[in-house]
Amino acid sequence: MGVAAKRSSMTFYSNGEDHYSHRVRIVLAEKGVAVDILDCLEANKPAELADINPYNSLPTLVDRDLVLYEPNVMMEYLDERFPHPPLLPVYPVARAQSRLWMHRIQREWCVHVDIITANKDEKSVEQARKELREGLIGISPIFEELPYFMNEEFTIVDCCIAPILWRLPALGIDLPEQQVKPLISYMNNRLFNREAFQASLSEAERDMRL
Repeated sequence: MGVAAKRSSMTFYSNGEDHYSHRVRIVLAEKGVAVDILDCLEANKPAELADINPYNSLPTLVDRDLVLYEPNVMMEYLDERFPHPPLLPVYPVARAQSRLWMHRIQREWCVHVDIITANKDEKSVEQARKELREGLIGISPIFEELPYFMNEEFTIVDCCIAPILWRLPALGIDLPEQQVKPLISYMNNRLFNREAFQASLSEAERDMRL
């Protein structure tokens, strides 16, 4: 999978079910990078992955001699390597604020997604669902003022949020529509309908919304 608008010698080892892999695929699609995407599962990773990644982890991005195995580093690298369209603001203060939002999304939302998907302890899973649901309800009003997450334009921060929002049904999270109308409008009218977002979806991710 990939939108072949630019020539590249990249390989992306991607878990088609994982939200961290998905955020990188969104950036690849937004940039129109020609990339060989290898859809893998944690239980059945290619043997060569252990040779190039010291953690033998997914996702992993290979660009010639460069190997990256941290999703946010991949996203920023791609934004610098393929500067159009830009996904990080130009000015240092705004760039720092975007990185801070990404950090907060990791601490306040992604940790709950990871607990739910690990599915190890029922009590922990239910608590994670509750906290993620409340966090999303709390953030909904910002989309009354701005079309994207704290920004007039689609940014790298939206790339981090979109995979989580797409997975809400699979995570067992049902949002109260009357309370989160701005968030639902953001999801359905501005995120999920983007050509690049649709191009980023793996087969497993498409099945999440059937």
